[in-house]
Amino acid sequence: PREVGRVALDAPAPDFSLRTLDGERLSLGRLEGQVVLVNFWATWCPPCRQEMPGFQAVYEDYRDRGFSVVGIAMDVGGRGPVEAFVRANGIGYPVAMADDDVQLAYGGVDALPQSFLVDKQGRVRRMVSGVFSEGSLRKAVDELLAQEVP
Repeated sequence: PREVGRVALDAPAPDFSLRTLDGERLSLGRLEGQVVLVNFWATWCPPCRQEMPGFQAVYEDYRDRGFSVVGIAMDVGGRGPVEAFVRANGIGYPVAMADDDVQLAYGGVDALPQSFLVDKQGRVRRMVSGVFSEGSLRKAVDELLAQEVP
C-alpha cells in the first residue's frame, strides 16, 4: 500500500497533476509564483457548497494579482454531477476530479471540505478543515500576495 503523505505548515505543498473538467492538465508546479487555494470538496457536502461562493468571489477579485483556486472534487459518481454543479453555481476557477495520488499526497483527505492555502514559494501557509470563510480567506490571500518573493 502507498504511504499517506503528511502535509505540514510552512513545508512545500505536495505537487499534483490532474486534468480539469475543461480537459486541461493542471499542476501545482505550474502555478508557482502564485498564491493558490487547494480545496478538496464534493457536491454532496453542504459545508463545501456553503464556502464555494466565497472562493469564487475572492478568485474574481484577486486572480489578476496572482491568486488561483484549484477545486478538487472527491465525488465518486464521475464527472457528470460535478460538471452540472460547477455550471449551475457559476464556479469559474479550475475544478478537477481527485485521484488516489492527490488524496494520499494531502494526507488521505478523510473529511470535507479540506483546504490548503499555498504561498508564492509553494509552501502550505494555512490548513483549514471545515468551512474556510470568505473573510478569513480574503485576509490570508491579501497577506500572502503582499509578501515579496526572495
